[in-house]
Amino acid sequence: MLRFVLPVAFASCVVAYFGLPYIERLLAEWFRSDVELRAQLVMHSMEEPITDLVKKGNESRLRAYLAKVTADERLLAVLVCRPDGSAMFKTERAPAAISCDAAGDRNAATRIVQLPSGSVQISRFDFDSAEPIPFRVLMLHDLSFVDRRQRTARDFVLVFVGISVLLLALLIVLVAWLQLRRWAEVLIGDIRGKRFLDDAESPRASMPILFQVRKVLAEAEEKQRLEIDFHENWTPQALRQVVRDHLHSAQVIIVSNREPYIHNFDADHHPVVQVPASGMVTALEPIMRACSGVWIAHGAGTADRETVDRYDQIRVPPDDPSYTLRRVWLTEEQEQGYYYGFSNEGLWPLCHLAYVRPAFRAGDWRAYEAVNAKFADVVAAEANTDSPVILIQDFHFALLPQLIRKKIPKATIALFWHIPWPNAETFGVCPWKREMLLHMLSADILGFHTRYHCQNFLNTVDRFVECQIDHEHMTVTLQGHVCRVAPYPISIEWPPRWLQHLPDIATCRAAVRERYGIGAEVCIGLGVERWDFTKGIIERFHALEAMLAKNPRQRGRICLLQVAAPSRAQLPAYQALQQHTYSEVERINAKFAEGNWQPIVLIDHHLEPLRVFELYRAADFCLVNSLHDGMNLVAKEFVAARDDEDGVLILSTFAGASRELAEAVLINPFDVTETAEAMETAMRMGRDERRNRMNLMRRTVKENNVYRWAGRMLMDAARIRQRQSLPPASRRHATSDR
Repeated sequence: MLRFVLPVAFASCVVAYFGLPYIERLLAEWFRSDVELRAQLVMHSMEEPITDLVKKGNESRLRAYLAKVTADERLLAVLVCRPDGSAMFKTERAPAAISCDAAGDRNAATRIVQLPSGSVQISRFDFDSAEPIPFRVLMLHDLSFVDRRQRTARDFVLVFVGISVLLLALLIVLVAWLQLRRWAEVLIGDIRGKRFLDDAESPRASMPILFQVRKVLAEAEEKQRLEIDFHENWTPQALRQVVRDHLHSAQVIIVSNREPYIHNFDADHHPVVQVPASGMVTALEPIMRACSGVWIAHGAGTADRETVDRYDQIRVPPDDPSYTLRRVWLTEEQEQGYYYGFSNEGLWPLCHLAYVRPAFRAGDWRAYEAVNAKFADVVAAEANTDSPVILIQDFHFALLPQLIRKKIPKATIALFWHIPWPNAETFGVCPWKREMLLHMLSADILGFHTRYHCQNFLNTVDRFVECQIDHEHMTVTLQGHVCRVAPYPISIEWPPRWLQHLPDIATCRAAVRERYGIGAEVCIGLGVERWDFTKGIIERFHALEAMLAKNPRQRGRICLLQVAAPSRAQLPAYQALQQHTYSEVERINAKFAEGNWQPIVLIDHHLEPLRVFELYRAADFCLVNSLHDGMNLVAKEFVAARDDEDGVLILSTFAGASRELAEAVLINPFDVTETAEAMETAMRMGRDERRNRMNLMRRTVKENNVYRWAGRMLMDAARIRQRQSLPPASRRHATSDR
């Protein structure tokens, strides 16, 4: 209440302070004018008698007459003066301090004289034309009543102002109390009904204070909800909150070989945008949408150079730009050695237990070093702060952490390894194993999909690098730098944005059946992969063949729709895989085809994500039989696409996703018979069991979505940044000793 009362009291004091002198001056002038007018009236009435008495020199009668005139207490005295200033006559109460000489300037008819007894107004009247004796009359009026009335008026004004302020304050307090009581009632109703989350333009929001309170409550509710989301349901908003509150809006830079959007020329030589078939891109792209950072990647599209600005940058996504894509250009020799050579003929088969022999060449290693150094230069150029958060993706950039550390010492660096990490003995095959490990350990965080891969990495470091390893906390200390090794199971965005552009399940199923000539009674099995020897595509075909051979009644009742997106087609192993795939499809279809039905439909070209999700929604079961996989996001995409809670997931135990999606039908992909039995199980499974399994898997994917994956890593990075900002303990002790 004081906020309302004090301003009113202050304003009243200001008015009284400046108003009282004005009122006093106004009253004084008013009374003096009244006294002057009264003096003139009195003089007018006594002009003839006093002139006659002065002429006759009758002093006794003049004394009697003036005594009668001065009987009025306000008329203090009358002096009759000669022109030379001597007194001709003055009444008894004339003050000794005032004489005829006090008449002063002849031009001043009235003046005020201050006496010990109070103010006296002297009014002068000249009778120069009087014959035979000219004279003047000084009429003295007592003004002490004016002073008394001024004091009375001042006291009245002060009392009036005080009472007015008190009444006004009481009125304000009463109105404020009633208003606050009303607002409190409305606010309690808002809190109980959570109406403070409604649109700010609602009628109650027109009350300013209530609007502010509702705004604060809404912000608190949002922050609390986001804090809950950190543990239960991660969202893009929760991820932005982490970047803003925990990382203090630090710049986020992602580095990967594959770019999220590729520009290629079409048949008319016009640039068209393509989203690559990459699980890593699928996972990371929603994160960049949320964090609005910079994505640095190799520009491999035929129209990539035509679409960037002079800084080799382009804003993406094309439909709603929210972050910057910075493209890096490589020569054909660099791409051949770094990407196709060391990365995909060396590290890829080394880390995957697919029994393809890795090839390591010195020239490929030199290209790998050169490209990593080139990306480090680009990262340094794109960093707009001395402490950005840099998320390095995958085995293409094992050397990047140390190279960036030398250029940006305060950067927070996380390297996430998207593929499996083999055991120490297997990794020992790499000729440059120690160099790679030393560069990787310059990161603050090394992330893998599973704890098993983390343990393999720590064992590898223990064998080949002299360092301190804390297995309990999973940290590696090398030359004073601490690197944290932790599992971060990657996932997908929830819900997938593609679903909002797709119709219901029945419509998708009808469209897919019509497009690929699949009958209404045929069960659709689905496989979605890049054309890679780790994905078990050939093993999948053999399992289907075994099932049809063992159970002829299934012929004509199942069709395997296989999407194989071309990948690394320049490499001999991949070329051989493609030829083997074509021959197996042709052989199996020729063996079992009946009429319009064929057991395998091969889609040997890239499909946009929207079409892939349409296939997910149309399939009766999805077969993910990877021979070895870090995570495999196809399994999670299939689960996320099935908002009808139907469909069966058959999942390899050698895929990281099997650690989370335990409700899938788990298989050993090398066991063709087990895979064939799993397909039959999926075809026979009842609706209730399918719903129960899918419901549990959808809950898992929802809770452990890609925002949680990124959020956990970024929160760990935030703790590391906070820890690094603290002074060393030795310095603190030295300071305290001083």
